[in-house]
Amino acid sequence: MTDGAMLDEWYPVGILAQLDPAGRNTMLMGEPIHVALGAGGQAVVTDGNGRALPVRMRYGHVWTSLGAPKKELFAIPEADQPGRRFVDVGVVRVRCSPLRAVENFLDIAHFPFVHTDILGAEPHTEVQAYKVEIREDVDEVWATQVKFYQPQAAKSASGGITTQYMYRVAAPTSTILYKTCPPRPSEWDVITLFVQPLAEDICDVWPWMALFDDETPMTDLIHFQQTIFLQDRSILENQMPRLLPLDPGMEIPTRADLTSVAYRRWLKRHNYTYGAQLVAQ
Repeated sequence: MTDGAMLDEWYPVGILAQLDPAGRNTMLMGEPIHVALGAGGQAVVTDGNGRALPVRMRYGHVWTSLGAPKKELFAIPEADQPGRRFVDVGVVRVRCSPLRAVENFLDIAHFPFVHTDILGAEPHTEVQAYKVEIREDVDEVWATQVKFYQPQAAKSASGGITTQYMYRVAAPTSTILYKTCPPRPSEWDVITLFVQPLAEDICDVWPWMALFDDETPMTDLIHFQQTIFLQDRSILENQMPRLLPLDPGMEIPTRADLTSVAYRRWLKRHNYTYGAQLVAQ
């Protein structure tokens, strides 16, 4: 059994629509767990000793914790907004630290080089100045006023636009992106990355989206987002060190890395160190 502050956090462990009475075996922070559909349509999660674990059913996923969460699962108000389409993208297993997976999601500078002609393209490589803060009232990391030119910002986009972003880290392994919604410029598309730590250097990533898009087939929405993340996977699996360094001197940040710097500072402040490297080796 691992210890530390991350033990008491909520983690995604399955898609609600795929639950069945037989259930599935998986891992959470090195511990075997079983996820199944119980009586009355409720999810049931047990550990290797058969102990019932706390459960939440939200955002298309089953959530649980190996410890005793001190706060409720974070809120995403857009999940209750009428007219949105909710997209369970599936799961991608990545051989990297769960914290690395979140940090990569926060990185803007790699768009033109990893997601070429989709989320970015040369010569539009400059990351413009943006604002990053740790919001003390909600204890979350936020990046706002982010702008980036994208050839295809979403499946619903018909051409290149300058996309506006807001990034929100709501939990150590859960992050939410608010971005320009091409069909409804007054609204935000919501794209999340929910990460299940299997071990310190391997994780299951469960993307989920809440969109205003009445035209694109569901299969195409899922495929578009899977394509984006699979482009990231090869980068993530080759990053060194494998664990996320929290010592500021271990990696040299640039202006584009402000969100990453704040995320690492926030992790260290709360002793969220599962999947982190604290000192140089």
